[in-house]
Amino acid sequence: MSQRIAGAGVRLVVFDLDGTLVDSAGDIATAVNATLARIAPGCPPLALDAVRSYIGNGAGKLVARSLSARGIDVRPEDALPIFLECYRECLLDTTRLYPGVVETLDALGGRALTVLTNKPGDMSRTILEGLGVAGRFSRIWGAGDVPQRKPDPAGLLLLMREVGATGEETALVGDSAIDVRTGRAAGVRTIGVTYGLDPESLAAEPPDATISDLRELPRLI
Repeated sequence: MSQRIAGAGVRLVVFDLDGTLVDSAGDIATAVNATLARIAPGCPPLALDAVRSYIGNGAGKLVARSLSARGIDVRPEDALPIFLECYRECLLDTTRLYPGVVETLDALGGRALTVLTNKPGDMSRTILEGLGVAGRFSRIWGAGDVPQRKPDPAGLLLLMREVGATGEETALVGDSAIDVRTGRAAGVRTIGVTYGLDPESLAAEPPDATISDLRELPRLI
């Protein structure tokens, strides 16, 4: 499904980060496996595909799922600081923008562009700065910047209030059902990218439109 979003023109575009703007799974997997190795020396590493399936609900859930997968009896809240330390050491080792991101941001000039992610906000800003696109966004918000993580709509509603955009004037672009639920809760248009980390969830909870390449976005809105 790749059809124009009907209704008022979109003034505010809110992007998810991991799986939407950046492919960060490799560095996240590196950090996860470094964490497991520090907690349980000799623990076999998790495969990249397994770690990819754990991404999206925030670092705490990622760590909890990773510990469970290896049967490690450590509280996730105790392992989380280790993971964050490990991840800070490899944030930009292999993480890259998906094809078409820069062209799409250029084509959306004149609209308010923002990022809302469940990744810690400081890490998100560091990644986008390192990839040379942080200046394209008026706000880059993540965990620690907003009252609740997605799918709670609090962060999205705050962005809308800052810009003065209504639900019909706002589009949320993401790669998972978490983003769809967030958009639905805030009453905004939702657009799913099928190249991301969790395309199967979009089939279960369809957004208003789907695209297989971010460069399709400008003509939709």
